[in-house]
Amino acid sequence: MFWFDPMYFVFALPALILGFWAQMKVKSAFDKYSRVRARSGMSGAAAARRVLDSNGLYNVDIQPVQGFLSDHYDPRTKVLRLSPQVYQSSSLAAVGVAAHEAGHAIQDAKGYLPLQARTAMVPAVQFGSWLGPLVFAAGWFLMYLTRGQ
Repeated sequence: MFWFDPMYFVFALPALILGFWAQMKVKSAFDKYSRVRARSGMSGAAAARRVLDSNGLYNVDIQPVQGFLSDHYDPRTKVLRLSPQVYQSSSLAAVGVAAHEAGHAIQDAKGYLPLQARTAMVPAVQFGSWLGPLVFAAGWFLMYLTRGQ
């Protein structure tokens, strides 16, 4: 007999729904404001460069990176990576995302403690996100083998 604990849904379902909802809100806002041109006419890359330069961060490089909304600042290499939708576009969404990411570089330069803590956790989180699906699959496999025993 196959056994499944319904309490799993009590814990897993709210987290899944909340994550999905948050992801949809971000994508929806980006889609909406990607149709609005920024008054400055600057691309996301140019806006990020202006924010960085105005804070004396001439050493931070800006590079394009593949993926939709995969924008991030890497404090280890001092590189701000912007997705094609942000790097090339002069939309309000692109400029906003680029300025937000440049803000992380400013936090890094000022030694902002929460950013340092986040940076320290990145390797463990990356390992966990790689290991998580394997553990999940192993759990289902073991549950099938034991058949709820």
